[in-house]
Amino acid sequence: MTGGDRVQAVIEKDKKYFAKAGRIPYYPLVIQEAHGSTLVDINGKTYIDLLSSASSQNVGHTPQKVVEAIQQQAARMVHYTPAYMHHEPLTKLAEKLCQLSPGDFEKRVLFGLTGSDACDGMIKFARGYTGRPYVISFTNAYHGSTYGSISASTISLNMRRKIGPLLPGFFHIPYPDAYRGMYGDTQPNTVEGYLAPLKEMFETYVPPEEVACVMIETFQGDGGLLEPIHGYFEALAELCKTYGILLAVDDIQQGFGRTGKFSSIEHFNIEADLIAYGKSIAGGMPMSAIVGRKEIMEALDAPAHLFTTGANPVCCEAALATIDILEEENLISETARKGQFVKTRMQQWVTKYQCVGEVRGKGLSIGIDIVSDRVTKTKDAAAALKICNYCFEHGVVIIAIAGSVLRFQPPLVITDEELNQALSVLEAAIEALENGALDDYQVEGQGW
Repeated sequence: MTGGDRVQAVIEKDKKYFAKAGRIPYYPLVIQEAHGSTLVDINGKTYIDLLSSASSQNVGHTPQKVVEAIQQQAARMVHYTPAYMHHEPLTKLAEKLCQLSPGDFEKRVLFGLTGSDACDGMIKFARGYTGRPYVISFTNAYHGSTYGSISASTISLNMRRKIGPLLPGFFHIPYPDAYRGMYGDTQPNTVEGYLAPLKEMFETYVPPEEVACVMIETFQGDGGLLEPIHGYFEALAELCKTYGILLAVDDIQQGFGRTGKFSSIEHFNIEADLIAYGKSIAGGMPMSAIVGRKEIMEALDAPAHLFTTGANPVCCEAALATIDILEEENLISETARKGQFVKTRMQQWVTKYQCVGEVRGKGLSIGIDIVSDRVTKTKDAAAALKICNYCFEHGVVIIAIAGSVLRFQPPLVITDEELNQALSVLEAAIEALENGALDDYQVEGQGW
């Protein structure tokens, strides 16, 4: 069997048994192994990974410290549920997360299995503590695939088709996009302009004293790696404080060093009442956590938010090892440095290439907005996917989100040499697109 035949055989069997709702199609890539920032397919071809398994591999693939922690804990005990008993890895991790999460107040932690259940948990605790029913989130938000997190998400019709009714009591406001404005405007609105829909909501049909929380992605992830206009979240926090509304931050994609800070909220002069972590918290092992103010986290009694396999000791040890890597290798400050290096090079593309509308982001969470017209900022989804396909052919894995945004989120351990190599391939792809060399690339059926 040839290499191509082997790949096709795996993909055909996958199609036969794996339901289509579980994968967004991009490439015929069958990954055999992964190390650091490198993927290896079943034929031995290597790729630089600019996706980090959807930002779940911040400390890289198979880092020795995480692998050894998993192996050693698995040999001692794979699991015993913390729903009834205790184990030390949970206690150590809970203490560490309370120490690392921003906020000068006493905190408590609960663990789950995925970011979706952490967002569900924040909804539970916000409602339980305040006694209020309503939750507000942003348009283009992605908070997960459970019913609570889907109810807060507004990014894809396929997440909502055929499964309604969703949870009641959810309302949505425009994200304060610093590149495009509301309702098709080409220019971003002011802070007051972006707050206007929320204030109108409070004046006409949503009593603010009945709102439990506003759920926030500080830098909107799958919505396009968007950055907010300066001052918006500070103004929002003041408004929420006026009405006793909690701030619940979804840091599942942007936390654990991704933006050059442990938590993305540290880029803003606000405090979160609740923070959800997931994805990279345990080096890619299935785990999530909610960290919140003590009084909020003690508003509900067991078994309001517990899971039989939550806080699995193997996952806890993987998370502790992940934190050790972040600290011992100064990975968060290194991420800030690498991110600035990358953005400095990418900013040249904005003036050099007509299809690059904007480069934005913090740390190694960067979005490259591909447009067909720089004045109207019209998204060009086909062009973005053609760039992705060129990169894949040349040994670099990157995807497009929000229609036209290249998602640049490599493992934080990526080397400067790998960054340079990946950036060269990416620029070559953009140049090939502008020169018409990618006109024949087919993108039907790919992406979101």
